[in-house]
Amino acid sequence: MPAWAVFPVSFSTGFRYNFNTMTQRQAALNGKITRAMQQAARSEGLEAEAIRRGLEKGTLVVPCNRRHQGLKAIAIGTGVRVKINANIGTSPHDISLEKELAKQAAALEYGADAIMDLSTGGPLDLIRTNLLADCPAPFGTVPVYQIMVEAKSIEEVKADWFLDMVEHQAEQGVDFVTVHCGVTRAAMPLLKKRVTGVVSRGGSFTIAWMRRHGKENPLFEHFDRLLDIAKKYDVTLSLGDGLRPGCLADATDRAQLHELKLLGELTKRAWAVGVQVMVEGPGHLPLAAIRKNVRLQQKYCAGAPFYVLGPLVTDVAAGYDHIAGAIGGALAASLGASFLCYVTPAEHLKLPEVEDVIDGVVASRIAAHAADIALGIPGAADWDLKMSQARRALDWRTQIELSMNPAKARLYRELSQAKEDQCTMCGKFCAMKVFDEKFE
Repeated sequence: MPAWAVFPVSFSTGFRYNFNTMTQRQAALNGKITRAMQQAARSEGLEAEAIRRGLEKGTLVVPCNRRHQGLKAIAIGTGVRVKINANIGTSPHDISLEKELAKQAAALEYGADAIMDLSTGGPLDLIRTNLLADCPAPFGTVPVYQIMVEAKSIEEVKADWFLDMVEHQAEQGVDFVTVHCGVTRAAMPLLKKRVTGVVSRGGSFTIAWMRRHGKENPLFEHFDRLLDIAKKYDVTLSLGDGLRPGCLADATDRAQLHELKLLGELTKRAWAVGVQVMVEGPGHLPLAAIRKNVRLQQKYCAGAPFYVLGPLVTDVAAGYDHIAGAIGGALAASLGASFLCYVTPAEHLKLPEVEDVIDGVVASRIAAHAADIALGIPGAADWDLKMSQARRALDWRTQIELSMNPAKARLYRELSQAKEDQCTMCGKFCAMKVFDEKFE
């Protein structure tokens, strides 16, 4: 029996939870506005009714586990700001709770809307519960990772473990979980011609388990039990793209589309019982393929929020994958994706450090904000107008305060040798000063 089943851990004590409460979606379907909906609406400058209608349609989610104390609810989906997620977590080669807490703090400070703990090394329950207790933002995990880490062998893993682990982490307070329900035996023959095979850790483990046991994916076969767990805790299901393309050459292939269509069917099953759903997408995509991928997701998944990793628009940007991901993310979000998973400069190379997390968050925030402007989200362009007015006034202090990364902007300004009303780029040839002189 795995350690997590013998020693269940919960960061909460002395608090009773009412599991008879409706999920956010159930409340919305019954015409009720919850405190979480009100909180999410305030952060968007919207009426709470707009959030309720989005939840009712399934085009919005408000990830909000009843056991996550101190959570500040947000809405993800159509009609609200594009949100970004920051992945953190240990690896077998780099285990430090202190470092992961620092990454989480930095991600939140620089504007991440959600956190995912993808730890695969060390005492996973201890790491997760400490991060979760210190996180006011929606918090996600990939439950199968803990099975991968703690099982002695793939042979000993029972089908029930896939579902038991989801409930174990839901009880700890996780707000959303990536579950690879669309990785099925029917999809396996479609992977033979791929260049990079399966790059999802959860997807590859699920395929290995199916091969070894000769059985169907438990998360698909027992999807109704998964829905019962999600409904009990109001955990949002993030239907994972376990067959996402890991390179441009594999993009939009038969395996990816097979999984996407199945996720669309599962989305409707979840909606029918009041469970919140978002759908994950690639991955690596040529720039010209992003529009098609977003449109297909919207078609098959009936407008459920689309959560994309990047997407990275080239495979050769090692060390700069945060830029490749921001390019793809800006386009995907302007076309309808609503949740961007950040990519750091360390992607494909190593576990990110705190500075990598900051760079990844800022790059994704740029992409999300650019999309908000393109989509006409109310108030999005006001930030840029204030910056433009500060630049026109040569107001350096305000420019720095309005920057996405004020610390970096301040450092560059301090390194300047120019006068107070100049920068070292133009000096006395400042276009704005010259322009003003013509009209004096």
